Amino acid sequence: APLLDEVADEYAGKVDIYKVNVDDEEELAAQFSIRSIPTLIFIPSKGEPYRRMGALSRDELKRLLDELIAK
Repeated sequence: APLLDEVADEYAGKVDIYKVNVDDEEELAAQFSIRSIPTLIFIPSKGEPYRRMGALSRDELKRLLDELIAK
């Protein structure tokens, strides 16, 4: 969670990051078929959503965001 907060600050205006507690939001987790924590779902304004399960390092997350933003 702290990593997402840092990256959210860096990418402010480019990416909106939302954190969801799947224990509190079971219905939402079910709608997105969350079966593993952490799960990151990237939903671009154009194109198909991208799902990534498992933890990412800061560099991996930034690289992935940069790739998805460039599309």
